[in-house]
Amino acid sequence: MMKIAIVHDWLTVYAGAERVLEQMLMCFPEADLFSLVDFVPAGQRGFLQKKNANTSFIQHIPFAHSRYRQYLPLMPLAVEQFDLSGYDLVISSSHAVAKGVLTGPDQLHLCMCYSPIRYAWDMQHQYLKESGLDQGVKGWLAKWLLHRIRIWDVRTSNGVDKFVAISHFISRRIWKVYRREATVIYPPVDIHAFEMQEKKENFYLTASRMVPYKKIDLIVEAFSAMPEKHLVVIGDGPELGKIKAKAGANVTLLGYQSHAVLRDHMQRARAFVFAAEEDFGIIPLEAQACGTPVIAFAKGGALETIHGLDDERPTGVFFKEQSIPSIKAAVDSFEQETARILPDICRENALRFAPERFRDEFKAFVEAEMDKFRQLSGTSSHKKEIP
Repeated sequence: MMKIAIVHDWLTVYAGAERVLEQMLMCFPEADLFSLVDFVPAGQRGFLQKKNANTSFIQHIPFAHSRYRQYLPLMPLAVEQFDLSGYDLVISSSHAVAKGVLTGPDQLHLCMCYSPIRYAWDMQHQYLKESGLDQGVKGWLAKWLLHRIRIWDVRTSNGVDKFVAISHFISRRIWKVYRREATVIYPPVDIHAFEMQEKKENFYLTASRMVPYKKIDLIVEAFSAMPEKHLVVIGDGPELGKIKAKAGANVTLLGYQSHAVLRDHMQRARAFVFAAEEDFGIIPLEAQACGTPVIAFAKGGALETIHGLDDERPTGVFFKEQSIPSIKAAVDSFEQETARILPDICRENALRFAPERFRDEFKAFVEAEMDKFRQLSGTSSHKKEIP
């Protein structure tokens, strides 16, 4: 049987990349798992399919549990220390350094790329500014480090035989950075955890971690300028205090809430408002799975997961600028066109991204690439079978 290794950047929470990893492990249950660190608590390890990751030396460095990101300068060295020489197929699950593992000419390396390292490439200036590292001695050190990371990142892209992108938006970023074509396979969304509800109530909803690029403050300001409309905000984070200060009487901030509370509000909301530029964006699809339209910023993955008013079967409304006037205009357009945006159409659109579809597409992709690799390497006469 073919030996398979799956390499993930780091394991600390169950978020978007970990949802994809979960489905990969379901596709290839015999694969061995590697990660720079593994700090997932015992009670939250279900998505790892009872696997313990082989970790790097960063796992044992002081304070790594809470400050592992600060060891970014060591991560390229750490990921290169994984000995994968005994594996036929290596799948890297990478938004940072996982794709930098070392492989040989008789090994196939496929990379599920969530994005080239965002804070090292086109979003560097935004990240440095938000982190307070855009000037001074620390700023110059950070810029020099990111410069070195970019050199390493491009070099290691040559060790990948085939890239998979989570959206066409990311495939364009992969081409821009690495000059490599990528096959698009959309990530899995747990559509079945969100039931459709046709009856809607008279409030709008947004939900996210309160960090700058999510632009929750912009949504709150826009609705505060429309006092006749009610907005409910779910989530917490470092921007919460700033957002509270901008909220009008018509804005209700609920802070962090359980999945059940979030789902309930998604099912009842008139529309979900989404102002971030995301690589893919899972939460707008969760809203559509509830039969709830989405009012979204017209950039990034949202353009691939939401059908706007120019579509015959719309599931939402787009706004072209991350600005208060643009959001207000989109809300007005939505209210004028509400009758065209039907809950069952929203649900039908979301079903395109179900986990079963991801597993089918990903496994078919891997098998096809293995067949091509065998033919090129002349090993088809003694090929090993994928489990």
